Amino acid sequence: MNKDDSKANKKVEKRTIDIVHQGLAKRYRAEGRFKFYGLAAIVMSLLCLAILFISIVGNGYKAFRQTYVELEVFFDPAILDHENLSAANYSGLVKSTLRKMFPEVKGRSEKRELYKLVSPGAAFQLRKMVLKDPEIIGRSISVWVPADDDVDMLIKGYFSTDAAENARRLSDKQLAWIEQLREQGKVKKKFNTTFFTAGDSREPELAGIWGAAVGSFFALLVTLLLSFPIGVAAAVYLEEFAPKNRWTDLIEVNINNLAAVPSIVFGLLGLAVFLNFFGFPRSAPLVGGMVLSLMTLPIIIIASRAALQSVPPSIREGALGVGASKMQMVVHHVLPLALPGMLTGTIIGMARALGETAPLLMIGMVAFIVDIPRGFTDPATVLPVQIYLWADSPERAFVERTSAAIMVLLAFLMLMNAAAIVLRKKFEKRW
Repeated sequence: MNKDDSKANKKVEKRTIDIVHQGLAKRYRAEGRFKFYGLAAIVMSLLCLAILFISIVGNGYKAFRQTYVELEVFFDPAILDHENLSAANYSGLVKSTLRKMFPEVKGRSEKRELYKLVSPGAAFQLRKMVLKDPEIIGRSISVWVPADDDVDMLIKGYFSTDAAENARRLSDKQLAWIEQLREQGKVKKKFNTTFFTAGDSREPELAGIWGAAVGSFFALLVTLLLSFPIGVAAAVYLEEFAPKNRWTDLIEVNINNLAAVPSIVFGLLGLAVFLNFFGFPRSAPLVGGMVLSLMTLPIIIIASRAALQSVPPSIREGALGVGASKMQMVVHHVLPLALPGMLTGTIIGMARALGETAPLLMIGMVAFIVDIPRGFTDPATVLPVQIYLWADSPERAFVERTSAAIMVLLAFLMLMNAAAIVLRKKFEKRW
C-alpha cells in the first residue's frame, strides 16, 4: 500500500469518527430532551395534584369546627308536658330563651330574624336532654346549641360585613345581635362532632357523614363476601384445573374486557336484574354490594391469577412428587403462597368500589337518607353519593362539608392502599 492510499484511508476513518461523534451528540441531546420532557410531565402532574389537594383541604378543613351559641334555657314545666315529653314544644323553649336574651325585640319580623340565629337542631338537642334526664324540668341550664349555617359562615370569615345589606344573607340587626353575643362570650367554635356522628340533613350545620359511612361499610362487606371467594375460586380453576382450549381462552378474554367496562354498565345490569327481575329493595346496601361485587370480580380474578402464576413451578412439582393430589397441591402449597397477592388485588378492587358513584346512582342509592342504616336492607347511601348530593346543594356551608367529606373518603382510600402495600411487603416471598 502506497502513502497516498494510507492517507486516504486515514481521512475516511477520520470522517467516519466525526460522523459517529456527531450522531452520538445528536442522540445525547435527544436523550436529554426526553428526560426533560419526562421530568416536566412528572412535575406538572405533582403540581396539579398539589393544587387539587390544597383546594380540597382549604375548602374543607373549617367544616371540622362548628359555631355554637350559648343559651341559658329555663326548662319551663308549663311548656313541657310530663305525659308526652317527646312531643313537647322544644322549639318554643329556644324562642322564649332568645326573647329573654334580647328583650328589645318586639316585632314579628324581628323575632323571626332573631330565631334564625340558632339552628333548628337546637330544639332536638333540648329534647334529647329532657328525655335523658327529666329531672332538669323546672331548672335553668346553660346549653351550647349549634348556630345557623349563615352565622357559622360569618364567624368563619366567608361573609363580609362591609357589603350592602341586600347583598348578604344576614341583616344589620342580626349582625348587631351576633356582635353582642360575641362580646358576651356566648359565641364559640368547637369541634364538629355532628359531622362524624349524624346522618344527612337539609340544614348544613346538622348534616353528617355517619349514615353514608355505615352504608358504605355494609355495601363493601357484601362486596367482599361475594367477590373474594368467587373471584379466588374462579382464578384457581382457570389457572390450575381448566383445560386450555378455545372456551377457556374466550372466558379469559371476556374477564379482561369486563375489567375495562364502564362502571355505569354494571349499575344498569343491577337495575335490570336485582331490582326489576328479583325485586330487591331499592337504595339498599345489599343491592349496592351485589352491583359492586360484579364490578370488582374481574379485578380480583386477574390479580389472583397473576398471584398464582408467580408461584414457582418447583413448588407444584415438589408437592406432586411426594404423592400429593392436584387438589392437595393447590390447597396446601400453591394457594397459601399466592394468598398475599390475592389479598392485595382484593383490597385494591375494594378501594375502587369504595369510590364508585355511577352504578349506585342507577339502583337508587341517591335518595335523601336521614336515619342511620341498621342492616343490609335498610335504605342507605354511600360516601361518594353523599358527596355528590352535597355538591349539588346551593348553601355555602355544604361546599365546606363536601370538601370535608372528600377528605374523609381520600383518607379511607389511602388507608386501604397502604394496607395493600403492607400486606404485600409482609407476606410476599421472592424466589
